[in-house]
Amino acid sequence: MNLFFFFSLLFSSFFNLSVARGGSPSSINASGVVNGSFAASGRHLFADMKVSLAEQLQLKRLEELAKDYMSNSDLENALMSLNSRCSGISRVYSIGKSVHGVPLWVMEISDKPGKEEAEPAFKYIGNVHGDEPVGRELLILLANWLCDNYMKDPLATLIVDNVHLHILPSMNPDGFSLRRRGNANNIDLNRDFPDQFFHMNDDPGAHQPETKAIMRWLEEIRFTASASLHGGALVANYPWDGTENKKKYYYGCPDDETFKYMASIYSRSHHNMSLSEEFPGGITNGAYWYPIYGGMQDWNYLHAGCFELTLEISDDKWPNASELPTLFEYNKMSMLNLVASLMKTGIHGRIFSSDEGKPLPASIAIKGLNSTIHARETLADYHRLLVPGGKYEVIATMPGYKSRSTSIMLGEEAMTVDFVMDPVITPINSFLQRGWSCSLPGPHLEVFFILVLVLVSVFLCFLLKRRVVLNYPKQRQTKRSVLGV
Repeated sequence: MNLFFFFSLLFSSFFNLSVARGGSPSSINASGVVNGSFAASGRHLFADMKVSLAEQLQLKRLEELAKDYMSNSDLENALMSLNSRCSGISRVYSIGKSVHGVPLWVMEISDKPGKEEAEPAFKYIGNVHGDEPVGRELLILLANWLCDNYMKDPLATLIVDNVHLHILPSMNPDGFSLRRRGNANNIDLNRDFPDQFFHMNDDPGAHQPETKAIMRWLEEIRFTASASLHGGALVANYPWDGTENKKKYYYGCPDDETFKYMASIYSRSHHNMSLSEEFPGGITNGAYWYPIYGGMQDWNYLHAGCFELTLEISDDKWPNASELPTLFEYNKMSMLNLVASLMKTGIHGRIFSSDEGKPLPASIAIKGLNSTIHARETLADYHRLLVPGGKYEVIATMPGYKSRSTSIMLGEEAMTVDFVMDPVITPINSFLQRGWSCSLPGPHLEVFFILVLVLVSVFLCFLLKRRVVLNYPKQRQTKRSVLGV
């Protein structure tokens, strides 16, 4: 009996197929509650619990497996070596550091790395959870493949020439070194973001360094889409990840159809993800699978307009390293096609003012969808993902300008939809534009008119004072003549 108990503990630590996003769904009831607590919302990972014998054996197993995986130093060296070999289409930069000071290295792959272009940007993030290292390995292999096949393979060339691809192989290098899910502070990074349903993680100063780095990253770069790579299942997960009442059911976001389309691109391009018996078509709504809160996926969409998927790419969270080449082949076309979909589908364009032709960082909305994206500040380019084969009304809005809209029928290929917006004409602007032949910037006309009024007023006051001064001696002379008579 004791022997049976020992092996039960041992195998229970191995079969953790769904702890990639949150707690095991097998232990979550219909309300998303585990043992009286909401399991999927916790940031701390039971740091005070004693390590069981089974966990010790699991840790020893992971240490053996990790010997054939890249260490954090190996990963850094691989990125630097790749960057030297493909310097024409790559650059390496850091978005911050982990708790233990390990740089969070990113490789950008583009025909003009580091240059701002009117092109969409995509990011891949691996190793969000320290004990899910497959993603970090596959992303290095992906970067190498693009480097080796640029100008040789049409898909590689399409991506490099038309997309700015940013690859963060490891968001949680400390967790990887510790062979555990959380970071060095034992915080689950995929529960550390602000949540739309509950007031959690609202204090900016309380976020983990890795979380802060991601949030700053999205302030600096306007990403069109994104995906994070996890392990423990085989499915493409899309928003929403949670529900308003913490219950488990399908809860789609405003762009639900677009997200299903994106998830299906990955699943159908995969070796066998779309054949899943557990997940029809190999895709799932996060809240329908099991709700989590404070996740990175929903935060990307809500706060940055970035369409992010959570990709579970391996049933085994930490497989033998000998399986990595096969796993890469299974996922390679999925990863490539998902990035390429940014250029192959959706609507893309730029927005300008009619009076000066300057770029406008306007907002783009689709009638009937409660979702808005913004054109970039400098180039005013936008990239809106939509399901092909539909009719859409695209609306551009900008304070100080008349809104513009157009109806389109989106086919199977991407469509360019540019906007030229007219400034709102006020009575002052209208008067100046009719009465003055010179051309002044529209937004500054009112200021100019006010300055003219002020100058005219000052000049009139000056003339009035001068007239009073000149008339004063004459008045005194007249008085003397009268008195002398």
